[in-house]
Amino acid sequence: MARSTFVYVTYIRTTQEKLWSALTTDVEFMKQYWFGTHCESPWTAGSSWKMVSADGSTSDAGEIVAADPPQQLVIRWQHQKRPELKAEGESLCTIDLEPSGPAVKLCITHTIEREPSKLIEAVSGGWPKILSNLKSLLETGSAVLQDAYPTQSVHSGKR
Repeated sequence: MARSTFVYVTYIRTTQEKLWSALTTDVEFMKQYWFGTHCESPWTAGSSWKMVSADGSTSDAGEIVAADPPQQLVIRWQHQKRPELKAEGESLCTIDLEPSGPAVKLCITHTIEREPSKLIEAVSGGWPKILSNLKSLLETGSAVLQDAYPTQSVHSGKR
C-alpha cells in the first residue's frame, strides 16, 4: 500500500528533559505554543491519547504506541472533526529527541497508509507552525506566532 509521509527536523537549544516535558506533561506550556490546544494522556505505551482544542472539543484521538522518555514518543491517531480527514483512518506520528551539542534534534515523522493523504497535507501545514512556536518559546520565552491561521499575511506580496 502507498504511504504518505511528512518529516520535520529542527534543533532547539534546550535539554531532552525540558523538551519532553513541553511535548507531553506541561499542559499550560503546551497551550502557549499549540495555539490553545493541548494533549491529554498518561504518556505510557498502550494508553489513550487525545488532542483537546481551545474550545474543549477533541480534534484527534488515539493511543500511545511507544514511550521512551526523553528519547521517543510514537502516537497512533485519527482526526475527529473534519469528516474527510477522519475517513482516511489512523496515522502514526513518531517524535524522536536526540542530543546534539547544546541543543536537541527534534524529528517528527507523520505517516499514513494512503497516497495522497489530505491528513498529511493538513499536518504538513500545521507542524511547522507549532514547532516554530515551541522552539521560540523554549529559547526566548515567547511564541513567534499567535494565530495558527491569520486572516491576512504580513507580507501580502505588494511592494
